[in-house]
Amino acid sequence: MTKRIRKYLTVLIGLVLSSCSNGQTTVAENGIKISNEGITKKQSELLFDNTKSFPNNTQLSIALIKNGKIDFIGIERKNDTIKLIENYKNAFEIGSITKVFTATLLSNFVNDQELKLDDNIQDYLDFKIKSENRITFKALANHTSGLPRLPSNLNLLLVDQNNPYKDYDKEKLISYLTKEVELNQEPGIKYDYSNLGAGILGFELATISKSPYESLLQEKIFTKYKMVNSTSTRENLETKLIKGLKPNGKMASNWDFDALAGGGAIFSTVEDLSKFGLAQFDSTNSELTLTQKSTFKVNDNMSIGLGWHILKRKNGGELIWHNGGTGGYTSSMTLDLENKNGIIILSNVSAFNKKMGNIDQLCFRLIKTLDEK
Repeated sequence: MTKRIRKYLTVLIGLVLSSCSNGQTTVAENGIKISNEGITKKQSELLFDNTKSFPNNTQLSIALIKNGKIDFIGIERKNDTIKLIENYKNAFEIGSITKVFTATLLSNFVNDQELKLDDNIQDYLDFKIKSENRITFKALANHTSGLPRLPSNLNLLLVDQNNPYKDYDKEKLISYLTKEVELNQEPGIKYDYSNLGAGILGFELATISKSPYESLLQEKIFTKYKMVNSTSTRENLETKLIKGLKPNGKMASNWDFDALAGGGAIFSTVEDLSKFGLAQFDSTNSELTLTQKSTFKVNDNMSIGLGWHILKRKNGGELIWHNGGTGGYTSSMTLDLENKNGIIILSNVSAFNKKMGNIDQLCFRLIKTLDEK
């Protein structure tokens, strides 16, 4: 069975990609250049090896960006067979890749001189945070704020396990910040990944602008980069939403966010994220280039910009990367800015699936193959 599926996938992927044909490069109606040169046997085997253990109805929607040109690949597991489908316009929860967009909003505010990265967030709030520590906007965006991963008044054991962030509203966040907040360490000295920090950043930018987080995304990012099927509000989706899966393959509930939307609320498609990815290669997009610059060294192999993690490669180059996971979805996005290469993967693999790490593994192994083609 394994050999049959592997051969089937290899043959199919070698023959079919996106909607182009004859080995030509075409331009879709969205303006993105799409090539159809096929993918290698190694790439097809990587797809098989990293998806064979997932449950039936698993979908991956993938963009391979090679020197600024894109191939879209969609695969679905059905009845223990992996087949190619067209799903690059379908939406998935992108989870914590949302943090890159929240950091990009911050970069917009900096470029527009509405604030500075090293400003104290307290100076822009009309309530007093219960901490004498100086927390900056930069510290929220690069996970050095000292804030815990989640607020103490969000107990994941007591909330709706199927939609844990839905009821965490403005009042609860303000109550936490004014009465309960405790830092794990002094700000600015240690990288400590915090969903809370990114959520506070999105909340504060919305407060400063007196505009909802969703409106900021649409105005400053999605409209600019023609990301027509991206939103932080599920009700606003106009394209098909792929259903998330629990680890056992049953349908998972979607996650909704309120005050902590900046940490993981966005729905998007690989088509839209490809537009965002291509924009990262254009240095004239100054709000994007600012997010790519290192703001803190985590270790010898990784530093962090604003949202983006910056990874050293064995070949001497660098990647910017972020991933995401929710109850029904896992995602990964990495870009090689120097060579204009990238891999974007959206999936309905649960973040609680014991093999969810395969999505990151596939992402990194696929981008390595782009160096070899």
